[in-house]
Amino acid sequence: MPHLDRRAFLKVTAAAAALALPGLASRRALAAREKELNILCWEGYNSAEVLDPFRSAQGATVKAESLTNDPTMINRLRAGETNVWDLINVNNPWAREVMHPEGLIKPLDRARFEPYFEKMLPAFKPPYKWAMSEDGSELLGMAQRFGPYSFVVNTDKVSREMAEDQGWDLWNDRKNDGRYGVQESDDWNVFNLCLISGFDPFVPHTDDQVAKYTETARQVFKGAKLVGDLATMNQSLVAGEIDYYLTGGTYSASPARFDGHPEIRGVTPRSGPMPGGKGGVSWIEITSTVANPQLSPLATQFLEYVQDPEVAHVVAFAEGTFNPVAQMANPKCFELFTKEELDAIQWDSLEEEMARSVEYDIVPDYEKLHDIMTAAKREATGG
Repeated sequence: MPHLDRRAFLKVTAAAAALALPGLASRRALAAREKELNILCWEGYNSAEVLDPFRSAQGATVKAESLTNDPTMINRLRAGETNVWDLINVNNPWAREVMHPEGLIKPLDRARFEPYFEKMLPAFKPPYKWAMSEDGSELLGMAQRFGPYSFVVNTDKVSREMAEDQGWDLWNDRKNDGRYGVQESDDWNVFNLCLISGFDPFVPHTDDQVAKYTETARQVFKGAKLVGDLATMNQSLVAGEIDYYLTGGTYSASPARFDGHPEIRGVTPRSGPMPGGKGGVSWIEITSTVANPQLSPLATQFLEYVQDPEVAHVVAFAEGTFNPVAQMANPKCFELFTKEELDAIQWDSLEEEMARSVEYDIVPDYEKLHDIMTAAKREATGG
C-alpha cells in the first residue's frame, strides 16, 4: 500500500466524508419523518375523529389542512410544497390528468392497494379509471367519498319530481327570480352555468356558447335572492327564505337532513346536455401520495387505515358534511350506518342519481368562464 503523509490522508478522509454526508443527511431526514404525517385535503380527513385514533396507534404527529378548492391545493404543490405534504385529497380528474403528468404525486404499489378496490362498490372495481394513470400502468390514489352534486330544493316548496323533470330550466324561468340562492362554489358554479346555458361544461366552447354563458351568468346572479356559503343556503332553505339553490347535492344537503329536515334534498336532473343526455355532475375523491423526496412512511399506512370498515364509516360522517363512501359495499361497513345516516346521504336514490351524472372533469376554458362568472357576481352583488 502506498504511504500517505498526514496532509494527503486528511484530503482523502475529507473527500470521503463529503460523499457520505448527503446520504447520511437523507437517511436522518427520512428517519425524522417516520412519526410525522402532513395531509392536504377536503374537510373530513382533517377531523379529530378520523385522525386521533391514527395518531394514538402510531404515536405520530399528524397535521391536516383543509381547503375547498382543488386548483389551490395543486398550486401549493407546484409552488414547492411537495416538500411539506405527504398526502393530497382532491376530486377525481386531477391525479390522472394533472398531478401525475406534472410529477407532483407518486404512484402506489398496485399489488398492495388494488385489492382494496375489489371490496368497493361496483363502480370502483379495478382498474378504476380515475385512480389510474392515462396509460393504465400506474395506480395513482385511493377512492373513498363520492356523490352527485347539482342543486338542492326544499321539497315543501318544489317537489322532487318537478325539480328532476324541470332540471336546469328552473334557472331559465325569470318568474323564479328571487326564489333561489347561489352557493359560493366556484368550479361547480362554472359547470352549472354551462348546463343552464344548454351545453357540456367539459369540452372547449365556441364564441356563441361563451356569449350564451355570459348572458346566463348575469341572469342567474341578478335573479338570486342571496349568495353565500353552504350553511347560509341550508339555513335559508329551512327558514323558507329561498326554495332552492345551486350548487348543491348530497354533500351540502346532508347536514340539514341529519338535523331533522328531510324536506331539504339534493336533486339530479333526469336529463341534460351532456353525453348520454345526462343532466348532473358527480364527484369522487382520490387521495394520492405526494412526490415528497422525504415521503413519510405513514402516508401509505394512512391510506390503508381509512379503508377499514369502521374508519370508513367515520370518514363518511366526519364533522361538517356527510357522504357515501366506496367501502359501503362491504357489509361490515354498511351495517354501521343507521337508518338516519342512510337517509341523510340519500341512499335511497344514490344509485339512480349517480347514473344520471357525468363525472367531474376539467373545464378546458375554465379561467375564461370563471372570470365571466366573477364579473357577473360582482355586477349583481356589488362585491
